[in-house]
Amino acid sequence: MTDEQMTAEVLTEEEALENSSWFKPMGEIAGFPVRPGLFNVNGATALHYGVNFTIHTHFGTSCALLLFHRDEEEPYAVLPFPEEYKIGDVYSMIVFGLDVEEFEYAYRIDGPYDPVRGLLFDKRNVILDPYAKAVTGQHIWGETRPGPYHARVVKDTFDWGDMPQSSRELSDLIIYELHVRGFTKDPSSKAEHGGTFLGLREKIPYLKELGINAVELMPVFEFDEMAGKREVNGRKLLDYWGYNTVSFFSPNTSYASSMEYNREGTELKETIRELHKNGIEVILDVVFNHTAEGNENGPSFCFKGLDNNIYYMLTPDGYYYNFSGCGNTLNCNHPVVRQMILECLRYWTIDYRVDGFRFDLASILGRNEDGSPMNNPPLLESLAYDPVLSNVKLIAEAWDAGGLYQVGSFPANFRWAEWNGRYRDSLRSFLKGDCWESQAAARSICGSKDLYGSTEGAYKGEYLGYDSSVNFITCHDGFTLYDLYSYNEKHNLDNGWENTDGSGDNRSWNCGAEGDTKDEEVLSLRFRMIRNACTVLLCSRGTPMFLAGDEFGNTQFGNNNGYCQDNDISWLDWGLLEKNRELFEFFKFAIAFRKKHPSIQRKLPDAVCKMESIRTYDRNGQPAEMENNIYTLCVGYAGYDPEQGRDDIVYLCVNAYWEDVPIRLPALRGNLRWYLSIHTFGDGSGTYFYREGEETCIQDEFIMRPRTAAVFYAR
Repeated sequence: MTDEQMTAEVLTEEEALENSSWFKPMGEIAGFPVRPGLFNVNGATALHYGVNFTIHTHFGTSCALLLFHRDEEEPYAVLPFPEEYKIGDVYSMIVFGLDVEEFEYAYRIDGPYDPVRGLLFDKRNVILDPYAKAVTGQHIWGETRPGPYHARVVKDTFDWGDMPQSSRELSDLIIYELHVRGFTKDPSSKAEHGGTFLGLREKIPYLKELGINAVELMPVFEFDEMAGKREVNGRKLLDYWGYNTVSFFSPNTSYASSMEYNREGTELKETIRELHKNGIEVILDVVFNHTAEGNENGPSFCFKGLDNNIYYMLTPDGYYYNFSGCGNTLNCNHPVVRQMILECLRYWTIDYRVDGFRFDLASILGRNEDGSPMNNPPLLESLAYDPVLSNVKLIAEAWDAGGLYQVGSFPANFRWAEWNGRYRDSLRSFLKGDCWESQAAARSICGSKDLYGSTEGAYKGEYLGYDSSVNFITCHDGFTLYDLYSYNEKHNLDNGWENTDGSGDNRSWNCGAEGDTKDEEVLSLRFRMIRNACTVLLCSRGTPMFLAGDEFGNTQFGNNNGYCQDNDISWLDWGLLEKNRELFEFFKFAIAFRKKHPSIQRKLPDAVCKMESIRTYDRNGQPAEMENNIYTLCVGYAGYDPEQGRDDIVYLCVNAYWEDVPIRLPALRGNLRWYLSIHTFGDGSGTYFYREGEETCIQDEFIMRPRTAAVFYAR
């Protein structure tokens, strides 16, 4: 085979087209040689001889491409699409001779203006490409973006090599939710590139030491933090969390430590690759329920100017349904919107090698165009069965701001998992002493099979179908774990809404003093309650998730809605890591304990000892159905571990009562004995856990100290 033949063998279809006689200009517009483009490739794609631009609009009557020099508001060229460059609703044009390093682009789209029908076309508006891979003018955090949004053409030269997809089951994960900026922005992080993707990368050794194996990143799609800029009590407030998406295909440029121009996303890709090399999966928090365009009073920079009545749910008189609580609601089950979401998730899976997605206010994804819930939403079914997405984790926040609460009833297709809000509520209540929640707490610890499987034998833990429960006690939305046991009430005055924002149903307890205190008894109780919560979370069937900083007692000073606080309220204070090193070591041990005992994570083959896979017990160590109004909760896990060649048996006991409670441990067969691994009350010397070989052998009885948790295992 000649060199020319070998070259031809490895040419891509696109390269073959570029080298064919077909791939030549056919006309000229505004001085640029052009030809009809690649109609089935959305967005702007860099080719060897130019750039392919493709965009579609159903109700628009004409479209023009705008080319800008960097950082300029007026276009240096306007290229109207000829009618012969249109097929159906799709406009596509290849413009030859463009250097992607030298320009930005956007569109103007003309069409009818009829708000009652939901048509808002205005050819004066500059429209952002909904498939843009990078958005300009957003790089420097906290600086106002000049003029309308423009896009950049991205050259994807990143080589992932032969890195395989993770094969971990969801139940194998310990998920760590973090905000990219807040994770390392505080000077106490000592990160060279604080507040950026590279700052996160610098903390990988820490994450690895802690033992987590998945990070869930709060929104990293492009958003404009300046959209809600205001000042309250001397603090500059911004749209810090990033839940108002500007562009679904673009990484947030202000999270990059340097200007990446036309190789956008490189730092994020490098960070993801390094996380993968260290055994840590990456889950993105994605927001497909609304956009940053807001309601009828909001700006029109993208979807409103393309097909407002297709992309958004509208009332009969043309106003916006607001099931998101943020002004508008994406019309997710319209075929056009559904296709965009599917292409977006495929893009992040293929080009960024993301391992999973957590869908904000996911119940909106199951609403019809009139807002009504659907029995079998096409979007959810498409995502569940898409071949590219077949191995990624799909996690729903199964509620929305319109009152649709679907925890346990989300249309899952045996494929979706859920943030288990009922787990959070029942455990928060029970752990602080609400004994009437004991039955719900027991169900939650046992895997919530009343929600995600047959109710028959719910306490016996029959493992049926997909493991759907993502268990959490804290997340970004609400108190940190330290604040959960430091405040009875939310303290959100610095948000500027007179403390009316944020949830009022926190099920928290200040342990005797509101907020900061020097009372040693109160502080001791608070940290014991944190250890209790950590122990229960990591010894529950399902997938545990906790909030970054909980492992060293990070505080938001009682603010349970830090969405706008780009300051020490929301930034992690890494100085607390050394101050509360004892707590960090406890979390680290509890995580390692969970990994070591697979009987907690999933149903194993039947135990030789004949103990059930998962079972609730009474205080006398006898199998019993859990009742309400009980302060002491006991759960046993057992199964044969093929890797260890022996039974794996774990026993969790929680005493939510304020006095000592004696318990008896279940009888063991043969030579097996119970050993104490975790005791959150401690032994008086600051020891709250015992490594293998250091454990105390426990006979039949054990005294559960007030408000404490203990974990035993048999060997």
